[in-house]
Order: sequence, then C-alpha cells, then structure tokens
Amino acid sequence: MTADNTSSVTEFILTGLTDQPELQIPFFFLFLGFYVVTVAGNLGLMTLIGLNSHLHIPMYFFLFNLSFIDFSYSTTLTPKMLMGFVSEKNIISYAGCMTQFFFFCFFVFSESYILSAMAYDRYVAICKPLVYTVTMSPQVCLLLLLGVYGMGVFGAVAHMGNIMIMTFCADNLVNHYMCDIIPLLELSCNSSYINLLVVFIVVTIGIGVPIVTIFISYGFILFTILHISSTEGQSKAFSTCSSHIIVVSLFFGSGAFMYLKPPSILPLDQGKVSSIFYTSVVPMFNPVLYSLRNKDVKIALKKTLSRKIFS
Repeated sequence: MTADNTSSVTEFILTGLTDQPELQIPFFFLFLGFYVVTVAGNLGLMTLIGLNSHLHIPMYFFLFNLSFIDFSYSTTLTPKMLMGFVSEKNIISYAGCMTQFFFFCFFVFSESYILSAMAYDRYVAICKPLVYTVTMSPQVCLLLLLGVYGMGVFGAVAHMGNIMIMTFCADNLVNHYMCDIIPLLELSCNSSYINLLVVFIVVTIGIGVPIVTIFISYGFILFTILHISSTEGQSKAFSTCSSHIIVVSLFFGSGAFMYLKPPSILPLDQGKVSSIFYTSVVPMFNPVLYSLRNKDVKIALKKTLSRKIFS
C-alpha cells in the first residue's frame, strides 16, 4: 500500500498491552476484574446519589457526573482491550478506531474539567461558606457542567481534526491497546511538527488549564484551613478534600507523564503502562475512594440497604 492509495486503509492492528502469550489470559482476568469493579462502583454510586435526596447538592451533582464519565470512557476502551487478550489478531476497523478515539478524547477532557469544577466547588464551600448556596446555585452548576462537556467536545473535535488530515502508509500496526493520538501519529506518512504542536497545545489546554484551576483553588483552601482555629475544623476540611486530591494526582499525573513528554523521552511501551492508570485504575478507584472516605455516602448506602431489606 502506498501513500497514493491510503484511502483504501480500512483497518488497524493493535499490538495490545503485551506481546507475551503467557500473560494474555492472566491480564484478561485482571482487567476484567477491574472493569467489573469500575462498572459496579460507578453505576452504584450514581444510583445512590439519585435515590437519596440529601445528596442532591452541588458536590454530589459533580460526583454523579464524574462517575458517569468514568463508566463511559472505561466502557469505550476496556471491552476492546479484553477482546485483544483472547483474539489471535487484534483488529479494529478504521471507522471503529476513529469512533473509539473520538469518545476517548471527549470523556478524558470532560474528566479533566469535571475535576476542576469539583475543586472550585470545594473552594467555595470552605472559603466562602456563607454564600455557598447562592454561588453554587443550580443554574451555576448547570453552566459549569455545560462548560465541562463543551471542553470535552472541543478536545475530541480538535484531535479528530488533526487525525483526519493525515494519510496512513503501508504500516497499520498501532503500538497500543487502543487508538490514541501518539501511536497514530507514528503511522502517518505526512505527520509533521505542526501535528505534534497541535497535540501539545490541545493536551496543554485539556490538562494544563484544569491543573492551574485546581492548584489555585487548593491554594486558597489551604490558606483558609490554616487559619481555622480548631484542630477538629481543620481535620474536617482536609477530610472533605482528601479523596479529590488523590483522584486528581492519579489522573493528571499519569496523563501528563504520557502526553506532555516527547516520545523520544517516554517510549510508547512505557506510555502504555502510564495510560493504564487513567483508563483502568482511576475509573475503578474513584467510586471506592469517594465511598470509603465520605461519611454522607456511607450513611446513604446504609439507608438504601435498610430500605431494601425492610421492603
């Protein structure tokens, strides 16, 4: 296949997470377990928030959407990865690859911005508690959510536009377990410095802007907490933010490690390991962290279970 007839490219071959046959089945069951916990945890947390009226406040409104995003982009990627562990040749069609890539970008960008919206919510709750109800009104929460998903659309469209102008040469072997921008760039016969620059700019907007927002929010939060006179009050404030800080560290740490370094510094094989964290580990841990470390969620779970048992 030459560059002149690249329009005939109809499929890609994914190398998967590992090329060692003896690891395929153990990895299949490992990531199947991750996926089951991810689906059960996130759908369970969404159901819990929906059924308990005392959780219908901004903090849990954003947490509901975080769980929806985690469930969605895990479902976008994991089933195909699981098929790759048990298939002799892990093939994905061109249309399927582009579709997976679009929704992956959409949900990852959305997660970045929902985490920054949650940081802003915690900032208002701790630093401006007297005006919290007014500042985080339903209208404001809806506008923030529209911004979250709007940035998701922006990230997906920008990356897709970058991919769609490329042509692919004879090699259709994608060195990844999913369709991602960097391994696809490596296959293109007309990718250039401009394409890499676009990737860097779009990823910087997707990761950099939320990180700055989160750092500013937690800077104000830390300043406020240090001025709380009682140790109990400080402990309660830290406890409120701890789950979110852990999730942010895992998600943005692994994402920045993968995308904000040149491929020459971070080989793709190491990048695949890094991407496991934000595609499989983070979506699985989010509901666990917010459930085990959140008093309101544990109370809601006990009430829901009591109602089910009683009925």
